[in-house]
Amino acid sequence: MTPAIDLAQRRARLGVRHLLAAPGTGPEAAAAAMVALHATDPATVHLSVAARIREPVVADLERALYEQRSLVRLLGMRRTVFVVGTATAPVVQAACADDIARRQRTLLVRHLAEQAEPPPAGDPASWLREVEEGTYAALAARGSATATQLAEDEPRLRQRLVMARGKPYEATGNITSRVLFLLAADGRIVRGRPRGTWLSSQYHWSTTADWLPGGPTGMTGMDEQQAGTALARAWLRAYGPATVADLRWWTGWTAARTARALAPLSPVEVDLHGTPGIALPADLEPVPEPEPWIALLPALDPTPMGWKERGWFLDGHEAPLFDRSGNIGPTVWADGRVVGGWAQRPGGEVVARLLTDIGSERAAAVDAAAHRLGTWLGEVRSRPVSAPRWSVNSTPDPARPGGRNLPGHRRRPADTEVVAR
Repeated sequence: MTPAIDLAQRRARLGVRHLLAAPGTGPEAAAAAMVALHATDPATVHLSVAARIREPVVADLERALYEQRSLVRLLGMRRTVFVVGTATAPVVQAACADDIARRQRTLLVRHLAEQAEPPPAGDPASWLREVEEGTYAALAARGSATATQLAEDEPRLRQRLVMARGKPYEATGNITSRVLFLLAADGRIVRGRPRGTWLSSQYHWSTTADWLPGGPTGMTGMDEQQAGTALARAWLRAYGPATVADLRWWTGWTAARTARALAPLSPVEVDLHGTPGIALPADLEPVPEPEPWIALLPALDPTPMGWKERGWFLDGHEAPLFDRSGNIGPTVWADGRVVGGWAQRPGGEVVARLLTDIGSERAAAVDAAAHRLGTWLGEVRSRPVSAPRWSVNSTPDPARPGGRNLPGHRRRPADTEVVAR
């Protein structure tokens, strides 16, 4: 008989395992619980950690990222930037990033052959390899550098490409960000400190050899098959039971690659309230129901971005919360389901807007959580840059549940990184 995992049990697991019902003790614990923290939007990392640990302090996360270096930013699943523990970094590198680097290098070589202005001398693939090595040597010599500084040292980074030539949306740009993207995808360079505050998306770069304990072997050298199975196991522990389609979407793998990664795990088939799913063989016992909990999660938080099929926790609110690329804005959670969204006013106040009537007592708990978050943010103003933003119109709409407004819709970039600064 197929084991059944009901809706209440999935929501209980989400609350407990994602450290939302019972916060953890530090940034490393938050990253480990989620496998990887979404980092396309720099603010997401800080807000995701703050939602999952007791007494969050920005300096603690910065210490883990830039001093102890127990956490590292890297390119991973779905060509997205994540923050992971250093023990997880080589897994993500071999399971996802190496393949991304191969495909993106092939694409850039083609663009150099077809759209470079003026065309590079000689074979585009050989020319690109020379540019990559020149850029790496320049970074190694400096120790730490911005993209602009590296383009000064390696002028070929200013090679221009004319994309969509002759079309109304024709665009011309240089290859600096794309070369840095390739070196990062190869695990040879890493993003260090941001150039500004923790909201900045522009970083100083360093070689992996200089930045991480263990040097380049801290990111590379793991077998692809072993890494894929390790990543699938970690994901199932954090997000399972779930569907194979969920894992495939989260990783960005093909169906064949997903099947190869899962095979050594011998996952058990389960019934997810009417939908076929899988679970680790040792993960069928129910998780005790946690105490009632409230959480305010940022745009692109790893919890709502952890599954392709999200109806079981969205409470029917997908349309107002996601953009057309599948990116989610800031959300309000109550006991394993999304019940609304939140935004920060220009003056700093955090305002929660409910889409579900959860009763006056729970609504008051949401308001209290919003107040705590506003106090924690202080003078910082957080606005999502790659996901829907909620309107902060102060006039309630009585036609909506709870008398609150829905967010405005805007087209946002996908959660993949398109510029590697």
